[in-house]
Amino acid sequence: MSSQGNSGSIPGVSLQQQVLESPWLFPAEEVASALDTNPDAGLDAGEVRNRLDRYGPNQLAEGKKVPVWRKILALLSDRLTIVLIIAAVVSAVVSQEWETPVVILLVIILNTTLNYVQEQRAENSLEALRNASVDNCRALRSGNPVTVERTDLVPGDVVLLEAGDSVPADGRLLEAVRLQVAEAALTGESKPTNKAAAPLSDPQLPVADRVNLLFMDTDVTRGRGVLLVTGTGMDTQIGTIAHLLGSTREEKTTLQRSIDQLARVLTYIAFAVVALVFVLGLLRGDSWEDLFLTAVSLAVATIPEGLTAVVAFTLAMGASRLAARGAIIKQLAAVETLGSTSQICTDKTGTLTLNEMTVRRLYSPAGRRFRVTGNGYSTDGKILSPDGEAAPLPPEAYMAMALCNDASVEDGRLTGDPTEGSLVVLAEKGGIDVAGARATHRRVAEVPFDSDYKFMATFNRDDDAGAPVHCNVKGAPGVVLDRTAFLQTPDGLVPLDPEERARISRDVESLANAGLRTMAVAGRVLDAPLPASPDALFAEAASLVLYAVVGILDPPRQEAAEAIARARAAGIDVHMITGDHLITASAIARDLGIEGRAAAGTALDAMDDTELRRQAPQLGVLARVSPEHKIRIVEALQADGYIVAMTGDGVNDAPALKRADIGIAMGITGTDVSKGAAKMILTDDNFATIVAAVEEGRGIYDNILKFVRFQLTTAWGFVLIFLAAATFGFAGGAPFTALQILWVNIIMDGPPALALGVDRTDPEVMKRPPRPATEPLLTGRRIAVLTMLGIVMAVGTCTVLVNAPRWFPESAGSTNFATTMAFTTFVFYQVFNLLNVRSETGSIFTLRTFTNRAIWVSLVAVVVLQILVVQLSFFAGIFDTVPLTSAQWFLCFAVGATVLVVSEIGKAVQRLSARRRRPELTTTGRKSYQGEGL
Repeated sequence: MSSQGNSGSIPGVSLQQQVLESPWLFPAEEVASALDTNPDAGLDAGEVRNRLDRYGPNQLAEGKKVPVWRKILALLSDRLTIVLIIAAVVSAVVSQEWETPVVILLVIILNTTLNYVQEQRAENSLEALRNASVDNCRALRSGNPVTVERTDLVPGDVVLLEAGDSVPADGRLLEAVRLQVAEAALTGESKPTNKAAAPLSDPQLPVADRVNLLFMDTDVTRGRGVLLVTGTGMDTQIGTIAHLLGSTREEKTTLQRSIDQLARVLTYIAFAVVALVFVLGLLRGDSWEDLFLTAVSLAVATIPEGLTAVVAFTLAMGASRLAARGAIIKQLAAVETLGSTSQICTDKTGTLTLNEMTVRRLYSPAGRRFRVTGNGYSTDGKILSPDGEAAPLPPEAYMAMALCNDASVEDGRLTGDPTEGSLVVLAEKGGIDVAGARATHRRVAEVPFDSDYKFMATFNRDDDAGAPVHCNVKGAPGVVLDRTAFLQTPDGLVPLDPEERARISRDVESLANAGLRTMAVAGRVLDAPLPASPDALFAEAASLVLYAVVGILDPPRQEAAEAIARARAAGIDVHMITGDHLITASAIARDLGIEGRAAAGTALDAMDDTELRRQAPQLGVLARVSPEHKIRIVEALQADGYIVAMTGDGVNDAPALKRADIGIAMGITGTDVSKGAAKMILTDDNFATIVAAVEEGRGIYDNILKFVRFQLTTAWGFVLIFLAAATFGFAGGAPFTALQILWVNIIMDGPPALALGVDRTDPEVMKRPPRPATEPLLTGRRIAVLTMLGIVMAVGTCTVLVNAPRWFPESAGSTNFATTMAFTTFVFYQVFNLLNVRSETGSIFTLRTFTNRAIWVSLVAVVVLQILVVQLSFFAGIFDTVPLTSAQWFLCFAVGATVLVVSEIGKAVQRLSARRRRPELTTTGRKSYQGEGL
C-alpha cells in the first residue's frame, strides 16, 4: 500500500474530519485509523452494536407516508374543481333542484378517482431504494470472515468482495486485485471501472474518477477486494440521491397550469354574467329572488362542469394507446405534457446506446483498416475491408482474443466483463469457435490484468502431445507496444521499428479521438519451458508479435438517430447527459446527429445559475456529470420557459427524472429507483418510442382543446341567448326550459363530446413547433373565434325564436312552438359545431372528417333523439315541445349550419394568411429549419 497521500492540514478542520470527508486522498491505513478500525481484524461484536446505535442500520431512511385523505385533498384542490364544488353548492341552495349539483359532484368524484388510481403508482422511488439493499455480505468480525446482513454494516467494518457481489456500502479500498466494478447505474459510465487501493491527489475528483472508493449498490464484475466501510445508509452516494429524490419538488404539468388558468378566466366571466344580469334585472324592476336564481343559473352555465371528466377520459384513452406503443404512463396529466415537450435530456448508456460493448474498428499491424458490422453481443456481422470485401486477420489474432479472455457470450447474453465480451464476439465473427478453442487450448498459467501494468496475459497449451505454449496478451496499446518486437503482416513477421511504432500510435490516437476505446492484441510461442514463478511469467510477456489494434464502443441504437431527427424537425432539442467521458460521449452524439457544444461536469461547476441558464440550450453533450448537475441543467432549461423531458435508467438519474416536467425511465434496463421517480416508463427501452409518445401527447392536447372549444362555444351561446332575452324582454326572459338546458348539457358533456377524446392525431402534428409553456388553453385568437361562433349561435337562435310565429303563422297558435324551433335550432348548432371544432384551420370537407366513427354515431344518435323529443307526444309533455313540420325542421337545420359556413370562411382566411407567412421553425438557435408547416 502506498504511504503517499494528501494529508495536508486545513485550518479549522481536524485531520480525522478531513480523512473521513475525502477518504480517496489519504492512504488506507490513515482512513482505518480515523475510523478506529483494525483493517486486519475488523470490528468486534460489541463495537458493532455501539456503532449501530450511533449510526443506525445500513438502510435508506423511509420517507413520511402521505395519508390517503391528504392525497385526495390534493387532487381536489385544483382551481377548476373548487369552482365546480362552489357552483354545485350554490346551485343546490338557490334552485332547490338536485339534477345539476348531482351531475357536477359525480363528475368531480369520477375525475378524482381516475387520477388517484393512476397517481398511487408514482411515489414508490424511496421504497424501491430501500428494497434494493436487503441481501447479505461477508465481513471481518474479530478477525474472522462471517456472513452478515447488509443492514448490520457500520462505518469501520471490513468487507470482503469478489466478482458477482453487490457492494453493500460506501467505502475505501484496503486491497484490490484485478478489481473492476460496474458503476453505470450510479455514474452513467458504460465500462466497468478499474479499481485500485492507492490514494489519489485531486480533491476535486468527480465520483466516477475516485477509483479507490466503492459505492453502495454497484456490482463487482471482476477480481476481488477488501473494503473499509466509510458510509452507510443515508450517508452513502445512493443515500445522497435518495435525499435529492425526496426533496426534489414536482412541478404542475402544463395541462394542470392551463386548466387552472381557464378556471380563473371562467370564474371572472361567471361573475361578470351575474353582475350584468343583476343590473339589467334591477333596471327592469325584477324581484331579487328571480334575479338571483337566473344569475346563478347563467353563472353555472358558463362553467364547463364536464371538462375535468372529459380531460380524464381523454388522458386515460391516450395512456392506453401509449401503452400499446411501449410507453406506460403513471400520471394521467403527464400524457399531455409530452405534447408540449421542447427539450429532451437523455442519458446515453442504455438509452441512446445498446449498453453492449462492440468492436467497430480493427487495424492490422500492416496498416490495413477494417470495419466490423453488427451490434452488441450478437455474433451476426462481418469484418470488412474499405472496399466492402471480407478481410480476415490471421487466425492467431482471433485465437488470442478468445483465449486471453474470461468472458463468455451465449445466445447474445454476456457473462463477465463487457470489453472482453466484445472481443469474444469479434473472435466468433473472425471464424473462431471460442468454446471449442478454450477446450482444446487449456490455460496453464496467467498474468491477471492489473490497472498498474494495464495488460493481461494467458499461457495456453494445445492438447496435442508436445505442443508448445502460446502466450496471448491484450491490454492498453501503449503498454503492449512497449512489449512488442515484431509485427504480423501478410508477408510474415517484420521487426517493429520506430517508424512503424509511430504509425501505429497515430492509428491508436485516431481511434481514441473518434471516441473509441482502444486495445491491442499480441502473442508469441514460448521457446523455453513455462516458468513457475509469477515474476518469471510476467517477464515472458515480452518480445511479442502484434496481431491487431481494436476500437470498441457502446454502439448507438439504430433507431435513435432517426428519432432524434424527427424530434429536431418537430422543434425539440435533444441533450445527451452522461457520466461517460467527454470524447466518447461527443463521438456518439455526432453519430446520432445531436447538435450543440460539449462540456464536462466540471465546466458546469464553474457556472453560476444565470450563466448556466444562458448556455444550457446550446449544450448538446454534457459528460462526467453528477446527479446534482442533471438537476441543475433541467432547472436551467425550465427557468428559460422550456418543457423538459428527462430520460434515464440508473439510480443517478432518479432526482432529475422527478424534477423534470416529464421523467422517462427505461423498463428493461432501468432500475426500480428510476422507474419509481419517472412519470413514464418505456417497456422497450427504445428512444424512438419517446418521439412517438410526443406525437401522441400533441394529439391528446389537441383533443382536449377541441372539447374546450366545443363546450365553451355552446356555453357562451347559452349565455348570450339568455342575456338577449333578459335585455330585450322576449320569451319572458327565459327562452329555454330547465329540461331543455339539461338536454343540451348532455350533448355538451355526453358521448358526442367524449367522442372528441378519441379523435385521431393530425398527421401534420409533428411539423409544428412545441406549444409554449405559458400558452393558455384560451389564447386571444381562440377567444375571438369562440366569441364569434357564440354570437352566430345566439343571433340565429334568437332570430328563429322571435320570427318563427311570423314565418309559420299556421303554427303560431301553439304555446311552445317558438321555443321548440329555437331549441331544435340550437341543438343543430351543436351538431355542426362538433364537426367544426375538430380542426382549428382544416376544412371539414376532407376525408379526415370521416375517420372518427364514434363522432358520427353520436351525432346520428343526437339527431334521432332530438326528433323523438320533438315529435313524440310522450317526450313533448316532458320537454315542453310541439311537433314540427318538415319545412320547419329544414329551417332549423339550415340556420344551425350557419356556424359551419362562418367557421369555414374564417379557416380559409387563416390558411391563406399562414401560407403567405411561411413561418420558420427553430429549436433553440442551434439550427433553423424552413419549409411548409415548419
